[in-house]
Amino acid sequence: MLVLLTGLLAVSVAFGAGADLGQTTKQATNWVAIGMFTAFVALTLWITKWAAGKTKSAADFYTAGGGITGFQNGLAIAGDFMSAASFLGISGLVFANGFDGLIFSIGWLVGWPVLTFLMAERLRNLGKFTFADVAAYRFAQTPIRTFAATGSLVVVAFYMIAQMVGAGQLIKVLFGLEYQYAVIIVGVLMMLYVLFGGMTATTWVQIIKACMLLTGASFMAIAVLWQFDFNPEKLFAKAVEVHAKHDLIMAPGGLIKDPISAISVGLALMFGTAGLPHILMRFFTVPSAKEARKSVGWATTWIGYFYILTFIIGFGAIVLLTQDPGAYYVDGDIAKGLKGGGNMAAVHLANAIGGNAFLGFISAVAFATILAVVAGLTLSGATAVSHDLYATVFKKGQADSASELRVSKITTVCLGILAVFLGIAFEKENVAYMVMLAFAIACSANFPVLFMSVLWKNCTTRGAVAGGSVGLFLSVALTIVSPSVWEAVLHHDKGTALFPYSSPALFSMSAAFFTIWLVSVLDRSKQAEKERAAFPAQQVRSETGIGAVTSASH
Repeated sequence: MLVLLTGLLAVSVAFGAGADLGQTTKQATNWVAIGMFTAFVALTLWITKWAAGKTKSAADFYTAGGGITGFQNGLAIAGDFMSAASFLGISGLVFANGFDGLIFSIGWLVGWPVLTFLMAERLRNLGKFTFADVAAYRFAQTPIRTFAATGSLVVVAFYMIAQMVGAGQLIKVLFGLEYQYAVIIVGVLMMLYVLFGGMTATTWVQIIKACMLLTGASFMAIAVLWQFDFNPEKLFAKAVEVHAKHDLIMAPGGLIKDPISAISVGLALMFGTAGLPHILMRFFTVPSAKEARKSVGWATTWIGYFYILTFIIGFGAIVLLTQDPGAYYVDGDIAKGLKGGGNMAAVHLANAIGGNAFLGFISAVAFATILAVVAGLTLSGATAVSHDLYATVFKKGQADSASELRVSKITTVCLGILAVFLGIAFEKENVAYMVMLAFAIACSANFPVLFMSVLWKNCTTRGAVAGGSVGLFLSVALTIVSPSVWEAVLHHDKGTALFPYSSPALFSMSAAFFTIWLVSVLDRSKQAEKERAAFPAQQVRSETGIGAVTSASH
């Protein structure tokens, strides 16, 4: 744990020294946006008060008592997954690179069939609160849960820092508030949601946010297509005509030119989804494996629909924003880029389509998006500490519900304070690197352990811990010595990076799987024999649900 925290600090320092996020200068106060955001906060705080009355036990706090329906959970998962990086980042990538911007949305989307067919049902049948329950089902509890909690906390930390910094920069641009105030507001609200409402409040915040985001993005896409007689071909033709790259925006290879990097990024996006603790945790909020499958089906539907909209929004921004350069570009010069940077394409498009009122709505949605994601991340981090470390490792499964809940709430406060502190400390950090690193760690550390422990009979505790640790360390280390950090962030000479690719996932995930296989095959201990012998019973429960924890016992 000490070594991991040292590595995390080293990477944080590296990112903290990074380049500025762009022209995120403070703008005039947008009272419409502030009013709409205040209304959203008031509604969600009322929901938190309502949820507090239902949150009596640790199970209520972690998983809402298993009482969320598949449809509701699908919307909540979509709300958890459709972050500001998805909404603003992908539309910004499409705006800048055209067709190639889809690599991120497609990468994230195709990760869901992995969850649908390999994980969703097994997670619900084998687990109770966290994915560590599943990974440790037939293994020695202390080592595997310690690793799982550590992996979860590292992923949560990187993901949360990115969200907090994104919140501060967005509000600085959109609402006219100071950066520090925006970060503190997000931290305080997130702690209120999680502390008092637990998973019930977090779920409904995510559902409301998902509905708002889908509604706003749908209106934007329809408004764009309406101007082109709902003919996408006309939209693309006009975009090719006005974009500086012309025909190149319809060709692949402009964003990531190196095929190894493209494969590695794709693997991180696809399999990282199946290793994100705040996503995996949502499968324990439903009462049965059937509802878990239904959750993924609905989530995939909403997320897929949303990513189609971001593609239209990105191309719509290319066309509509160039019609009034003075309003949306720095000094009215297209060559100087958008005011506030490329990630503001969707926000400026909202203003071009619906004026200040719709801009206020989209601004509030963007902030609400970050708020909901941060709440989910905090809850998953708090659960890893209280359930996996405190209740299972330290108390050997003898902790009562009240003490476990108390530790979870203390951890929530600590995570909230830490998130605010890091968000302020790393104001100029490159958010894109942090999000990519979170996915790379998730697919290199959490996913291989989860996959092999559930689907391979010869997997052992030693193999899982060794392989997961290799994936965790390697994904962080290779990122530090890659051009994205070594040269762009730490300002070493071009060409001096020890690792030549932009994403470590292809190498770190492969190393994790290989290590799990090798160490497990070589493990001839009595404990390993017991673990192999326990696999048939685990397989029966994972595929049939016989003996699975029900919502009533939650």
